[in-house]
Amino acid sequence: MRLRFSGEIWFWRGPAPFHFVTVPETEAVMIGEVAAVVTYGWGMIPASVTIGGTRVTTSLWPKDGGYIVPIKKALQDGEGIGIDDVVDITLDIDA
Repeated sequence: MRLRFSGEIWFWRGPAPFHFVTVPETEAVMIGEVAAVVTYGWGMIPASVTIGGTRVTTSLWPKDGGYIVPIKKALQDGEGIGIDDVVDITLDIDA
């Protein structure tokens, strides 16, 4: 499954700080349809994320009935992006 969408990078100040982009509702529903097949537990969905010319592997996190995409440091540094930037994401999930 390959999904493309845009979203704003936001900061979560938890026990360890993270940067995320929220998966839009339409795409979240599509992910939810294959979640049982691809999750490795706790609702986590393994995926590859591409922003610009940088690609990383990660896992989508379930949140509020949808999913959020962690924006790893490699993406931030590789593409010169940060909090409040709107980015175009290609998300690959092997379902």
